[in-house]
Amino acid sequence: MNRYSFFPQLLALPLLLAACAPVGAEDIGVQSSERHDFRVVTVAEDLDHPWGLAFLPNGDMLVTERRGRLRLIKDGELQATAIGGTPDVVARGQGGLLDVALHPDFAENQLVYLSYAGAGDGGAGTEVVRGRLVNTRLHDLEVIFRAAPKTGGRNHYGSRLVFAPDGTLYITVGDRVRYQDQAQDPGDHLGTVVRVNDDGSVPADNPLIDQAGARPEVFTYGHRNAQGLAWRPGAEQLWLSEHGPRGGDEVNLLKPGANYGWPEITYGINYNGTPVSDRTSAPGMEQPVVYWDPSIAPSGLAFYEGEAFPNWQDNLFVGALAHQHLRRLELVEDQVVAQEALLEDLDERIRDVRVGPDGLIYVLTDSSDGRLLRLEPVGG
Repeated sequence: MNRYSFFPQLLALPLLLAACAPVGAEDIGVQSSERHDFRVVTVAEDLDHPWGLAFLPNGDMLVTERRGRLRLIKDGELQATAIGGTPDVVARGQGGLLDVALHPDFAENQLVYLSYAGAGDGGAGTEVVRGRLVNTRLHDLEVIFRAAPKTGGRNHYGSRLVFAPDGTLYITVGDRVRYQDQAQDPGDHLGTVVRVNDDGSVPADNPLIDQAGARPEVFTYGHRNAQGLAWRPGAEQLWLSEHGPRGGDEVNLLKPGANYGWPEITYGINYNGTPVSDRTSAPGMEQPVVYWDPSIAPSGLAFYEGEAFPNWQDNLFVGALAHQHLRRLELVEDQVVAQEALLEDLDERIRDVRVGPDGLIYVLTDSSDGRLLRLEPVGG
């Protein structure tokens, strides 16, 4: 299993650093990387802590803002008025309106899915709602998933959404910090990835559906706070990135019903320097494909598939919040063989990364004046 630290002297394989050009006020300009030169273009700005991005069939885009607004980018312009009909959210700490995804048959049914921190008895928790987008408003809003239990605290909601080719929906749920030990218990949703049908019902082939005491929605457990989730094209694999504590950020290849160890095993420590666990491995618990120590704070996750950047085919891109860059991982089969840090000179927290239908790469920067950026190829 490949495991890497952030610092080059600790890497088992080379960390490739991008030589970035200075950032201009309007035109960010051309940057160089190991495999491709690319131009960075600002698509939209003045976004308030944007979190998730979805591409509509007509080329427009939806962007969530954590405070609770769903924004529309129409004909390349950010619209001043937010989409109406969104759910009430608990917008404090890491909570708020989080990810957005379109139903695989959106062109026919116009269904939009939103994850968010929702209030209830006991505090707050991850929820998912769907509604029908008609012009600039969501209609027929329906909650299809509520993580149980609701808890106190302001952080660790997880909340990334991904539809698989079979039409099922995967949802990451954080451990809610003070309840981290419950990540080892598939009898609740804390610290899990759940798998549901598009209406929130439980697929008959879920891995723990017949396990006594387990929640039937649970697909994997033993996670801390996963904010990246991506389907690998052509491989029928679901990959996940999750925040460690102080060190121990991970990328994992998900296996049905598997336990990913948190907090029984970890490569990180508590923020105050005390151990979380004295073990980094244990029988019956999965090892990460790669981990980082110190933390880079990984968020959005995307595999590249497109024609614009042929030398990035099947590369995995990870948004880094703490070290403020976009990280590119080269894979050989299921092993990471090289890494590269892009966009370092922007000094921006990268919250999400997506590959658009045009084959270009889009990233969201996490701040009160966040931006949607597009990476475009340069030259041949």
